[in-house]
Amino acid sequence: MAVCIFRRCVASFSRYPRIITLRFLGSESSGVPETMTQRLWPVPCATCGQQARWLSSRNRPEGKILETVGIFEAPKHHGKYETGQLFLHSVFGYRGIILFPWYARLYDRDVASPTSEKTDSTAGQSSKEVKGKTHTYYQVLIDSRDCPHISQRSQTEAVTFLANHDDNRALYAIPGLDYVSHDDVLPYSSADQHPIHHELFDRFLLCDPEKVPPFVSRETLRAWQEKNHPWLELSDVHRETTENIRVTVIPFYMGVREAQNSHVYWWRYCIRLENLGNEVVQLRERHWRIFSLTGTLETVRGRGVVGREPVLSREQPAFQYSSHVSLQASSGHMWGTFRFERPDGTHFDVRIPPFSLESNKDEKAPPTGYSW
Repeated sequence: MAVCIFRRCVASFSRYPRIITLRFLGSESSGVPETMTQRLWPVPCATCGQQARWLSSRNRPEGKILETVGIFEAPKHHGKYETGQLFLHSVFGYRGIILFPWYARLYDRDVASPTSEKTDSTAGQSSKEVKGKTHTYYQVLIDSRDCPHISQRSQTEAVTFLANHDDNRALYAIPGLDYVSHDDVLPYSSADQHPIHHELFDRFLLCDPEKVPPFVSRETLRAWQEKNHPWLELSDVHRETTENIRVTVIPFYMGVREAQNSHVYWWRYCIRLENLGNEVVQLRERHWRIFSLTGTLETVRGRGVVGREPVLSREQPAFQYSSHVSLQASSGHMWGTFRFERPDGTHFDVRIPPFSLESNKDEKAPPTGYSW
């Protein structure tokens, strides 16, 4: 539901091109916002006074109030958003702020080049040759007030690092960081000097009323980005759709550790599942194949993903999670399928686009965290 409503709100700019006040439905006692499907209420256009598009709350609970959050801005169809831009996520609905952009190569198997030919992939299946197109993603902070309401649909710890101690398998995570596609950004502005609640907000950003947007990066943000660049950088994005279920994969290299006189290379990968159709489906199984440069091929089967079997519907069309993989080689490939179940009990397999696991060529020290 959130996706459709936001698109209608954005579409209303063609009719009312000026400002639209956005309101969140919050609790009178706690101030914690409800889920995004219950937040938007009819709000008049500041210019003409007519109502913009809205979503009325279903079964509105008693004791709730409308909380003004900010003013919608027209989305950018060209160019990029700057550091300090406030936004709503068009799919998951959380409030966030942009830290800095990444320029990724998007390999979209749904849009193959005209000269593409079918070739045999590592998986032994025919697939189209696709060329990467540059696409903008952003490193963002998520408002901690919204994290409880999106935790069932999107992990809020999308950035993980190898721990900097003797435990070679230990990982640590930075909560409330995410990677957001340019297309998922719904920009808004706010007069609040602390519009986003996150422990890193004041460390990374400074309010400057003379700037647009009025939040600029501190030196600590620039230093943190430069120091951890190899572990944060988003380089390749892979996407493929099967029977209206789109799978997007973003791999990240995490570094190498020594274990039992050998080297173990680590990657994390973020996966987003989106239901582009009207039929309700549920993820039941995963089937991975992991090929290592050493020549080994590992097969992994299991129920669901990260202990969940999410349902994808029009009201909740997407699910996003992160996981990790290690190889005893500096590179490899992964591919596979997700098995979904329809309401009538039938199943179908959704392809996971094959993606490379490549290590950074330059040997650099692992990150040490974000405490200074």
